Amino acid sequence: MSFLNLIVKNLLRQPVRAGLALVGISIGITTVVALGVITAGFKSSVSDILLFGDSDFMVAQQGTADLSFSTVNETDWETLKTYPGVERTIGTMFHITKAGSNPFFYVLGLRASDMVIVAPPIKAGTFPREGADDEILLGDGGARDLHVGVGDTVEISGRTFRVVGIYHTGRIFEDNGAYAPLKATQELAAKPGFLSVVYVKAAPGADAKELKAAVNRDFKNLVAISEVSEFGEVDQGIELLDAANLAISLLAVGIGAIGVMNTMVMSVFERTREIGILRAVGWSGARVMRMIMTESLMLCVVAAGVGAGLGVLFTRLVLLVPAISKLLEPQYSLDVFVRAVVVAVVVAVVGAAYPAYRAVRLTPMAALRYE
Repeated sequence: MSFLNLIVKNLLRQPVRAGLALVGISIGITTVVALGVITAGFKSSVSDILLFGDSDFMVAQQGTADLSFSTVNETDWETLKTYPGVERTIGTMFHITKAGSNPFFYVLGLRASDMVIVAPPIKAGTFPREGADDEILLGDGGARDLHVGVGDTVEISGRTFRVVGIYHTGRIFEDNGAYAPLKATQELAAKPGFLSVVYVKAAPGADAKELKAAVNRDFKNLVAISEVSEFGEVDQGIELLDAANLAISLLAVGIGAIGVMNTMVMSVFERTREIGILRAVGWSGARVMRMIMTESLMLCVVAAGVGAGLGVLFTRLVLLVPAISKLLEPQYSLDVFVRAVVVAVVVAVVGAAYPAYRAVRLTPMAALRYE
């Protein structure tokens, strides 16, 4: 019998026990994968928000719990326009409200002149006119949900707008939202004279990093950011997701390791005489340890595969909820699945450490005398 066949046979001796351990580990891996996919999706959306309109960096209020709470005074916007090395600045207002079946309807407020520069390609219609505060661009997803087209009217936060254009970006949260005049969006958010963020584009030849550093130095209540790793300065949502991901990974390792240890300890106890015979016919302690560790690794790798598949299935099922599908675009990145495998391997090693140690400590004589 080959070494691999022996390992498979050992795992199948107690299929119920091994199966329960596999299920427990799989549930942990499923959670790790699902949360990782969701976190990656949010980070992808954050990346799009950070560099909106081909900007070099974004300026927002420092220390806010959520970017939608950020407030930047329009006077600061005017000051930023005068900075040496600035090609253009675009002030925006974010407003999230309920519209149709979407409880997270995303409204981006822009001046009409800026909207022409940075707004996505128009599928139908045209851009809002300067000074026409009752005209909006509607994403094609939002248009389908609200059952409207160019020329129709929609009600957002109690205010009526006329749809003058339909756009498509390929980004779920934008395509299920709208671009609206800045003044109207400020009124919807009850923040007249304020912005959520200002996007800054450096002039040709200017150093964007130096410009960003100057903004951070000169504005004590604002912060300029350009990378996802800096997003925690203005929104703690990503940090909370990362913390939850780490906590769940550690919890999965702890619970999984206990399950594996229980399975492997019982297996070693039941096979004490067999281990004694293997030692008596020449198996070294290292080979016995390798057998126990390989059994544990095989069990956990299978659990990782099952858990990863269930994690993908779970995220697809979650997207069947309309409110979530209009906000979240999952990202099945390689890092997520690598993390799942790493968790499974750590569970295998930690869970098999004591059983393997005990098996190696058994002398052939003591093992053969074991009843």
